[in-house]
Amino acid sequence: MTGPDNKAAGDSAVLDADKAQPGADADFVADRDRSFLSRLYTGTGAFEIVGRRRMWYGVTAAILLICLASIGIRGFTLGIDFEGGTQMSVPVVSSEITAESVEEVVTAALGEAPESVQTAGAGGSQTIQVRTETLDLAEAESVTRALADEFGPELAPAEVSISDVSSTWGNEITERMLIALAVFLVIVFVYIAVRFDREMSVAAMGSLFFDLIVTAGIYSLVGWEVTPATVIGLLTILGFSIYDTVVVFDKISENTRSVLQTTRRTYAEQANLGVNQTLMRSINTTVISVLPIIALMIIAVWLLGVGTLKDLGLIQLVGVIVGAYSSIFLAAPLLATLKERRPDVARHTEKVLRRRAAVESGVPVGDARPVRTHRRGETVDTDDADRAVPTGKRRRNR
Repeated sequence: MTGPDNKAAGDSAVLDADKAQPGADADFVADRDRSFLSRLYTGTGAFEIVGRRRMWYGVTAAILLICLASIGIRGFTLGIDFEGGTQMSVPVVSSEITAESVEEVVTAALGEAPESVQTAGAGGSQTIQVRTETLDLAEAESVTRALADEFGPELAPAEVSISDVSSTWGNEITERMLIALAVFLVIVFVYIAVRFDREMSVAAMGSLFFDLIVTAGIYSLVGWEVTPATVIGLLTILGFSIYDTVVVFDKISENTRSVLQTTRRTYAEQANLGVNQTLMRSINTTVISVLPIIALMIIAVWLLGVGTLKDLGLIQLVGVIVGAYSSIFLAAPLLATLKERRPDVARHTEKVLRRRAAVESGVPVGDARPVRTHRRGETVDTDDADRAVPTGKRRRNR
């Protein structure tokens, strides 16, 4: 027989074993005594992201509501490729040619203000880009003569470039983008479901839809012009987002591979540890991705004046930041929520919490390994916390 003292000693040994092996993920205790940067760099699990998933769900829902409201109320500022119209390019051949002076001349010639007037390029290649509704031949000639009369003799009528843009091309680009987007989502869903599991695939899809809606909502809120380059760039940022999400999921899958065989940590806690272990990597990847995009935008806007590069860089800048947020604060918490809906994970979570409650209340518990028993023809998993405490002695077969 084993006395109460031996049982208490056995319980103490179990509790010490929980803390004695900090190298094992299942036994790891988050170190919250270190500095912020130290915890961020070492990935000790001290940042409670999955555990505070309701807060992040609230933040995510608020962002989505704002973006959806802006899309529904304000809509988008579509470029000329989507709406159609006339594009005029006026070279800056003298100091008198500015965006304001060109706008005044065009307004006087047409009797209405142009839709947009922008300066593009720098130095000798600088031009004034004017966008108006579709002009007929007489209106185009009238504007050209007015500009030549105002800024001549430096500006000749032949130097003013006027072209009509149809909305058909922009609509074709959008249609093809939607087809490519659908194919991309199907391939990603199948790949993650095969490589990991169904819950991870659903969580990744939720993260991608968040990226799409928020990126579009930011464009709607700020009023940035949507061009074909914007549509193309949207597919690029989805690739970055899914890459970052797969990296996080791979670490979570590694941490939770045998989580149901232990009663020390829940699935959500192991998932949170995986997020912490990849947090610094996600931040580094985002920063490294953002820096060349900013450089691209600076070169495009201030040096070359190439509007296509600016549009492409802008959509990528927004998408990279939104994708980093979704892979950390949405995909991983959503995965934990989906997993806990499974009966085996839910039972395991309850078992872990019950074991901890028993330890905190001073009730002796064992190693809490699941044991298979037979009850009226059924096979039932029970917990050592519900049975007698092991004495540490091996039982002999009689």
